[in-house]
Amino acid sequence: MTTKMAINAKDIFRNQHRLIRFLEQSIRLCSNQSLKAAQAAQLQQKSSPDFEITASLDAQYTSAPEPIKHDKNLGHQFRASQISVRLAAPEQLQPKPDNDEELGFGRLFTDHMLKIYYHKSLGGWQRPEITPLENLVMHPAAKVLHYAVELFEGMKAYRGVDGKIRIFRPDMNMNRMNLAAQRSGLPTFEGKEFVQCLSRLLSIDSEWVPHTDTASLYIRPTLIGIDPTLGVASSDSALLYTILSPVGSYFKTGSSGAVSLLADPSYVRAWPGGVGNRKMGSNYAPTINVQKEAAAKGLQQVLWLYGEDHQLTEVGTMNIFMFYVNDQGEQELVTPPLSGLILPGITRDSILRMTRQWGKFKVSEATITMPMVCELLNQGRLLELFGAGTACVVSPVNRISYLGQDLYIPTMEQEKPVHELIRETLTDIQYGRVDHPWSVVID
Repeated sequence: MTTKMAINAKDIFRNQHRLIRFLEQSIRLCSNQSLKAAQAAQLQQKSSPDFEITASLDAQYTSAPEPIKHDKNLGHQFRASQISVRLAAPEQLQPKPDNDEELGFGRLFTDHMLKIYYHKSLGGWQRPEITPLENLVMHPAAKVLHYAVELFEGMKAYRGVDGKIRIFRPDMNMNRMNLAAQRSGLPTFEGKEFVQCLSRLLSIDSEWVPHTDTASLYIRPTLIGIDPTLGVASSDSALLYTILSPVGSYFKTGSSGAVSLLADPSYVRAWPGGVGNRKMGSNYAPTINVQKEAAAKGLQQVLWLYGEDHQLTEVGTMNIFMFYVNDQGEQELVTPPLSGLILPGITRDSILRMTRQWGKFKVSEATITMPMVCELLNQGRLLELFGAGTACVVSPVNRISYLGQDLYIPTMEQEKPVHELIRETLTDIQYGRVDHPWSVVID
């Protein structure tokens, strides 16, 4: 009898984290029903939209990225069907946030992570594995530690109003990540297989996806070179891994909800022929000190300029958009072109394709300079300025500190701001309020 009781107690201990998750899910499902009811009522109260958002996109406004051409000596690829899973024990479970509405950015992490090793000496990519969140162990001579041989992506998982979990245009992230891998001498991979691995990870840690439309689960795929050698050369060993973090708002904005910027032409983020168009950590480390300078002046972010004409390139970690009245008296939305200086943002691409399909104003990709911004402001033709990216979706700008003067941007003074319509349209797609091919449901 005593032995049987001991066995039962052991079974209960082994499975108690599943019981805890079941109870949490039951409680959250009840609250989620209330959330969906409130959102449905809110949608009914909305007036007719200015632009109709349909579930389909014309062929000219949507396209899949071109397939990546792998190096012939890369070796074999990994397959999602080969994935192994080691679930976290009760003592390895991470503490969940008490309130989804008060999440910061990137401070909490979920119970599990995805790891896929590459070793050229072993034939290429190895079997994908999902493990409890754990520290990485590597040789002190690993290339990532000395030459910043690494890159990453930023994605999000959203819990829709129907309770389903969605990710947004993952094929674009995979393509961008592979292009960065090629530029870094790191091994490329099959994007579709990696998305399936991510989907498995998300399904395991699904209860970490916030039950609100004001937060999401940030997905950070990362690829690093781990060769234990000090030679500056392509990586024969690498680690592709992903961690997950429930997040709220990325920026601390002012009371108006807008951000203020430091535009100092003495600092440059990227230059022609460099890697400003790739998502590598080496692009971000040099910006931290400038960001501290902006904060010391009471400003939230940095507006990165380039060239003698002070071209606008990026704002913080976002692409920049300007909505104004052009010389022909037309309203126009413009963003800098993909010249190699800026990141080809997925949100940027989505905004361009959406607004072109709307056909309500001119949409272009063209150089924007600070003298142009100043002139448009003086003439009363600059209507809105905003940043766009995965972390923030859309972030309006209301002030720029430039060459000793404060430029006040009337972004928040518009009666029907375009940036707000863009934000609502994108989040409607991401949270499943609108059925759309860009939004991929996780089974």
